[in-house]
Amino acid sequence: MKRSHLILIPIAALVLLAGCDSSPKAATKSAPTTTLETGRFALQKILGAARLWAADAQPVRLESQAMKGSNGHDGRSGFWRASFASRQGLKAQPFTWSGMSGPDAPPRGIDHGASDTFNPANRSTQPFDLNYLRIDSDKAFDVAQEHGGKELLEKSPETEVKYLLDWDAHAGELKWHVIYGGNEGLARLSVVVDASTGQFVHKD
Repeated sequence: MKRSHLILIPIAALVLLAGCDSSPKAATKSAPTTTLETGRFALQKILGAARLWAADAQPVRLESQAMKGSNGHDGRSGFWRASFASRQGLKAQPFTWSGMSGPDAPPRGIDHGASDTFNPANRSTQPFDLNYLRIDSDKAFDVAQEHGGKELLEKSPETEVKYLLDWDAHAGELKWHVIYGGNEGLARLSVVVDASTGQFVHKD
């Protein structure tokens, strides 16, 4: 009897150890969710990389791109593309910011393309001072909603909204173009908003 008790004790210990070893495995790392941001946020993120490319870099154009999970309905986008120019270097370079996720999404964070030449005399591609950008894309969307956008989205909620920011050399103003459906020339509605004052300019 004594010998059988001695055998049972280590067997019980092994059972307890096996029970302890059955702890849950570490959870697999979940994929990051899509991050949507306003145009000014994306531009500020890109600015650091642009200034490393050229110390005098200034933005020329900023535009969003509609993608799955990012329809632009609140003035935010998961993908922004910006063009910067260097007057001293007479060169231009595109940059992107992505907050998208998924197998077909562009890489998250900041990326850039190939440099090109820049002509300071070209009035259609004039760089602008960031101090002019006082109204962000979400506020521009609110203004556009008051001038036809709300009615359009109520009738067609699947319509994508894109944003374009550029300098109007003729008027000497920085402007948001809030574009409902398609590209600027083929949009169902395009509303222009002053990016410094937030005032409605016109719609097409």
